[in-house]
Amino acid sequence: MKERINKLAIRGLTKRYGSATALSHVDLDLADGEFLTMLGPSGSGKTTLLWAVAGLNQPDDGKIWIDGREATYLPASDRDIGMVFQNYALFPHMTVAENISFPLEMRKMLAAERLPAIRRALEMVKLEHVGNRYCSQLSGGQQQRIALARAFVANPSIVLMDEPLGALDKKLRDHLQLEIKRLHAQLGMTVLYVTHDQEEAMVMSDRICLMNRGRIEQIGAPDELYFRPKSLFAADFLGESNLISGRIIAEEAGCLVLELPGIGTIRSRHTSLDGHGTDVVHFTRPESIEILSGAETRANQLRGQVTDVVVSGAITKLFILVGETSILQLSQLTRGSRGVCKGELLTIGWDDDVGRVFSDDQREAA
Repeated sequence: MKERINKLAIRGLTKRYGSATALSHVDLDLADGEFLTMLGPSGSGKTTLLWAVAGLNQPDDGKIWIDGREATYLPASDRDIGMVFQNYALFPHMTVAENISFPLEMRKMLAAERLPAIRRALEMVKLEHVGNRYCSQLSGGQQQRIALARAFVANPSIVLMDEPLGALDKKLRDHLQLEIKRLHAQLGMTVLYVTHDQEEAMVMSDRICLMNRGRIEQIGAPDELYFRPKSLFAADFLGESNLISGRIIAEEAGCLVLELPGIGTIRSRHTSLDGHGTDVVHFTRPESIEILSGAETRANQLRGQVTDVVVSGAITKLFILVGETSILQLSQLTRGSRGVCKGELLTIGWDDDVGRVFSDDQREAA
């Protein structure tokens, strides 16, 4: 088995601003060649962590190692990193080629060596023809690609990206997500990426580090966080979710039996909870719930009325009232799906191994 080599190691990192704690004892490893995305709501600590790695703020406690060398208090210029910002941070008085050349000059590379490096960087982002232009003459998407070229040109140990696509429209953002993925695969760069966009994190990352209130809530592959969240916050923050309050009333054949007030009983195999009478929250993804017809059965079946039908392109979302007040969302492919009308009564169901059960005590923290 190939030994995992860490480009970045963080231990016990803590950062306070007055009485507010932005980071609280964070531990994180970033492997050589890995694309790791820090995801979370505003104020969760993801940008504070990125800036600490960049040397743009100093932690109050903890340590940072880059390539095995302690870098906690090293100047940013000595950390061998590249950075890409949301606002591009390009120099308006310089040409594109001069912008890309800047980090090479900071590393005191000879002019004869800089020219082929600049040419390769422009070819890499498919903008070979714009080297002599000024950045103000480029579109937003072109400017961001130049910012990427500048970050990659010196082959830094780690590339840090702070919401680099946040200022772009959706179509261009989607295109550049794939462009960055291509460059990452092509160059084998180690990338630490910050975003609040869940879809962006799912599309681009080898792993996602989900931040909440200055701590790491969960870290793992995108499908792990999406389908196997370890907390109510993770379940509710990433993607769309159905959350219904209930109570454990029994355990049968490896399943917890939950009573949902005014709705009925359901079963779930996935939980770390136990205890008769414990208040819980049951979680399912909308795509895990199916419309049942005829003799079809599932471990969990409920009867409900369609309150709304929303077609959002390839996916149609159905909102089903079960009981008196609880709404469940069901998602299905628009093409080929059976036509469902508002007000229709349906039987819906899901298997006992697709949901999760969390303590109701977590609801306030989430």
